[in-house]
Amino acid sequence: MSIALSAVTYLVRDYDEAIVWFTQKLGFVLVGDIPLSDAKRWVKVAVGQGSTCLLLAKAEGSEQIAAIGKAAGGRVAYFLYTDDFTGTHARML
Repeated sequence: MSIALSAVTYLVRDYDEAIVWFTQKLGFVLVGDIPLSDAKRWVKVAVGQGSTCLLLAKAEGSEQIAAIGKAAGGRVAYFLYTDDFTGTHARML
């Protein structure tokens, strides 16, 4: 039996805005974008195929909206690895 972390929820203001940010600015891959209703979608991005995904969840209500960007209560929540820091940093800028 094997267990792996498949996805982590990441609150966003807007699905399309977040997809652009993660794919075009950070170089993530759009893994899936499935409509669930008129207001909800199942949107997953990852740094590469087969890696743990971020499930982009559109914040609903004042409590969730206030939590956008505060996944770890003010601490760093997500750490990316790269074998070319200088190149990755330049691309992300």
